[in-house]
Amino acid sequence: MIISTKRGTPQNEIKKIIDGFEGQGLQVTLIRGEDYNVFGLVGDTTKLNEKQIAANPWVESVTRVSAPYKKANRLFHQEDSVISIAGDKVRIGGREKVAVIGGPCSVECESQVVQIAQAVKEAGGDMLRGGAYKPRTSPYAFQGLGTEGVLDMVKAREVTGLPIVSELMSEDRIDEFVEYVDLIQIGARNMQNFQLLKALGRINKPILLKRGLANTIEEWIMSAEYIMAGGNENVILCERGIRTFEPYTRNTLDLSVIPIIKEKTHLPIVIDPSHATGNYRYVEAMSLAAVAAGADGLIIEVHTDPEHAFSDGAQSLKPAKFRETIDKCRAVAAVVGRRL
Repeated sequence: MIISTKRGTPQNEIKKIIDGFEGQGLQVTLIRGEDYNVFGLVGDTTKLNEKQIAANPWVESVTRVSAPYKKANRLFHQEDSVISIAGDKVRIGGREKVAVIGGPCSVECESQVVQIAQAVKEAGGDMLRGGAYKPRTSPYAFQGLGTEGVLDMVKAREVTGLPIVSELMSEDRIDEFVEYVDLIQIGARNMQNFQLLKALGRINKPILLKRGLANTIEEWIMSAEYIMAGGNENVILCERGIRTFEPYTRNTLDLSVIPIIKEKTHLPIVIDPSHATGNYRYVEAMSLAAVAAGADGLIIEVHTDPEHAFSDGAQSLKPAKFRETIDKCRAVAAVVGRRL
């Protein structure tokens, strides 16, 4: 619900309004303007009577918001959110820079991830991605190196200076990720792991939230809302393709979500063309399209020897191709008034 007060409303009357709503268990977000004040109410607003609220002589208007998400809603936060990572070393969001994240699907050893990190940096990448804990369809597939893999990425960060991104799968590893990882990724399969999302709301670390395999945009935003409602508003959305009837690609990349997310929310959005297509041949084209459509970042899988990768080699770019792709994306970004 959105409530605006009349011009010149005294401060003591504003406080009375806030106290009244908070007394009913609602969270109040106040946006101050030169002439007007706007209140956004988060919580169970079904018990509120619009006519009764409008009876207050200092209230200008009362509007119910149909969308169930409040923290992520652009109505309450007109400016684009810019998420700072690793002490503001990298910023994702806004209208200027498109961030590039590159690295292997799985961390295989320290030398492998350090070598790839160096290639990512040389190509102009901003961050290093790598999986230490791997959710796999088959229980017999490589599940990741665990803590060893995280520490291998830490070494790569020490060598290159690139902040690191890795996927968290369970609550019991949160402390480890808070200590070592700069941007915590929540994968598609955990998008609606609500206990995990609530736990992430209690930490002060940026979150990269991937869209689920077959989830609607609203369900995806509501998962972000879970994190934000807990107090952690440093959320970046990531589209990685959704499951459809089409077998020619691993998933179907829904690039229409970029303008939709920017219209409905203030959150940044990153595109993952690697998991979306599942084929290195299509990654460049989808990266270019994502930049043209207004994506705030790309997360691309890079491997020096994809033919022998422990996982997802078929969708990984070799360093030379990664560099070529980034160079082309840089040209597209310039056309739409942005930079890589």
